[in-house]
Amino acid sequence: MPRDKPLVLVVDDHVPMQRLAKRILELEGYRVTAVRDGDAALQQFQTAPPDLILLDIMLPGVNGYDVCRQIRQISQVPVVMVTAKGLDEERLKGFEVGADDYVAKPFNPKELAYRVRAVLRRTMPPLTPEPAAFVLRDLKLDH
Repeated sequence: MPRDKPLVLVVDDHVPMQRLAKRILELEGYRVTAVRDGDAALQQFQTAPPDLILLDIMLPGVNGYDVCRQIRQISQVPVVMVTAKGLDEERLKGFEVGADDYVAKPFNPKELAYRVRAVLRRTMPPLTPEPAAFVLRDLKLDH
């Protein structure tokens, strides 16, 4: 049985950036859910666990570092930090709390898509096409 396209959770309080990331990923064929704060991210994670999280650091309520830290306590879902905080110590802190990759804003849309694809390639089994079925009148043979 084939599985669905990967589900990505985009967590960003800046609506235009959230919409941009969502659109880039949808054009790449991903299913995308978006929320605007850390509390909503944790709740969404529990409700519909994603295959990957794009996570801003500066969020209302629970910040991105704490969201990542809490998710790491219960899951190894890939987390890509996408943030305006691009200093080395901030990047290192992102990796320290469990991020798998780090993209600084503003970002190249193709680079974001490639980084998501690369992280998912390392963490998810490949999509398998539905096996072809042989149909002859009322007889159907499939794998």
